[in-house]
Amino acid sequence: MSDVSNSAGSTDSTGSTGSALHCTSCGRPSSECAGCGRELDPPRFCATCGTRLAVRVSPAGYIGRCKHHGEVARS
Repeated sequence: MSDVSNSAGSTDSTGSTGSALHCTSCGRPSSECAGCGRELDPPRFCATCGTRLAVRVSPAGYIGRCKHHGEVARS
Protein backbone atom coordinates (compact mmCIF):
# COMPACT_ATOMS: atom_id res chain seq x y z
CA MET A 1 0.00 0.00 0.00
CA SER A 2 1.42 3.34 -0.97
CA ASP A 3 0.11 6.19 1.13
CA VAL A 4 1.07 9.56 -0.35
CA SER A 5 0.25 11.61 2.73
CA ASN A 6 3.26 13.37 4.19
CA SER A 7 3.21 14.83 7.69
CA ALA A 8 6.49 16.72 7.22
CA GLY A 9 4.67 19.98 6.54
CA SER A 10 4.51 19.77 2.75
CA THR A 11 1.84 21.70 0.90
CA ASP A 12 -1.11 20.13 -0.84
CA SER A 13 -0.48 18.88 -4.38
CA THR A 14 -3.31 21.07 -5.66
CA GLY A 15 -1.31 24.21 -4.84
CA SER A 16 -3.77 25.23 -2.09
CA THR A 17 -5.15 28.06 -4.23
CA GLY A 18 -8.51 26.37 -4.82
CA SER A 19 -11.18 25.72 -2.24
CA ALA A 20 -10.43 25.89 1.47
CA LEU A 21 -9.22 22.66 3.03
CA HIS A 22 -10.29 23.61 6.58
CA CYS A 23 -13.15 25.57 8.13
CA THR A 24 -11.94 29.04 9.17
CA SER A 25 -14.25 29.05 12.22
CA CYS A 26 -13.57 25.67 13.86
CA GLY A 27 -10.44 24.36 12.09
CA ARG A 28 -11.98 21.01 11.13
CA PRO A 29 -11.57 19.68 7.56
CA SER A 30 -14.11 21.27 5.19
CA SER A 31 -15.67 17.88 4.45
CA GLU A 32 -16.62 17.53 8.16
CA CYS A 33 -17.99 21.06 8.69
CA ALA A 34 -21.09 22.54 7.12
CA GLY A 35 -19.95 26.14 7.63
CA CYS A 36 -20.36 26.89 11.31
CA GLY A 37 -18.97 30.44 11.15
CA ARG A 38 -21.02 33.59 11.44
CA GLU A 39 -20.86 36.10 8.60
CA LEU A 40 -19.26 39.03 10.45
CA ASP A 41 -16.76 37.07 12.57
CA PRO A 42 -13.11 37.13 11.47
CA PRO A 43 -11.52 33.79 10.60
CA ARG A 44 -9.93 32.03 13.59
CA PHE A 45 -8.21 29.11 11.82
CA CYS A 46 -6.03 28.92 8.68
CA ALA A 47 -8.02 27.61 5.70
CA THR A 48 -4.92 25.85 4.34
CA CYS A 49 -3.60 23.94 7.36
CA GLY A 50 -6.23 24.35 10.12
CA THR A 51 -3.80 26.00 12.57
CA ARG A 52 -5.18 28.59 15.00
CA LEU A 53 -4.61 32.15 13.71
CA ALA A 54 -3.31 35.10 15.67
CA VAL A 55 -6.07 37.60 14.86
CA ARG A 56 -5.81 41.31 15.59
CA VAL A 57 -9.19 43.05 15.46
CA SER A 58 -9.53 46.82 15.18
CA PRO A 59 -12.42 49.14 14.29
CA ALA A 60 -11.05 49.32 10.73
CA GLY A 61 -10.97 45.52 10.21
CA TYR A 62 -8.83 42.54 11.14
CA ILE A 63 -5.55 40.83 10.27
CA GLY A 64 -5.14 37.06 10.66
CA ARG A 65 -1.65 35.57 10.75
CA CYS A 66 -0.81 31.84 10.55
CA LYS A 67 2.49 30.74 12.08
CA HIS A 68 3.10 28.53 9.02
CA HIS A 69 1.74 30.66 6.15
CA GLY A 70 2.07 34.25 7.37
CA GLU A 71 -0.75 36.73 6.79
CA VAL A 72 -3.76 34.85 5.44
CA ALA A 73 -6.75 37.08 6.20
CA ARG A 74 -7.31 40.82 6.04
CA SER A 75 -10.28 43.13 5.86
